[in-house]
Amino acid sequence: MQLNRIHHIALICSDYRRSKHFYTQILGLPILRETYRAERQSYKLDLQVGEQTQLELFSFPNPPARVQYPEACGLRHLAFGVPDLSAAVKELTARGIPVEPIRKDELTGRYFTFFQDPDHLPLELYECPEEGSPLSQTEEG
Repeated sequence: MQLNRIHHIALICSDYRRSKHFYTQILGLPILRETYRAERQSYKLDLQVGEQTQLELFSFPNPPARVQYPEACGLRHLAFGVPDLSAAVKELTARGIPVEPIRKDELTGRYFTFFQDPDHLPLELYECPEEGSPLSQTEEG
């Protein structure tokens, strides 16, 4: 088996309009397609992240809450590479999004920070000044 890249990441949101606004207007992800599936009472919003990855945003009636305590089993966080971390943090805070203090990755020397989406999913911004280059073997978020 050869896995080449992550094609998409799927998220279920509790409030579709609020999450759509957050991911498209706050984070600026372009919409590829939006579908309403009446039989499931569900929206599916396909968003473009960079050149190769997609984020799928789903809505379902009454989804269960996500486990909120630190280090719970499952998805730990979703990390986005950005060329200028300080500029990205400044943009988020100007839009009213609380951001944790910037930290330095002791393994890679790169800077990163965390913030949350409307459903409290932990999101990370990881500074990658040379966007487009593959991650080194020591970089793990």
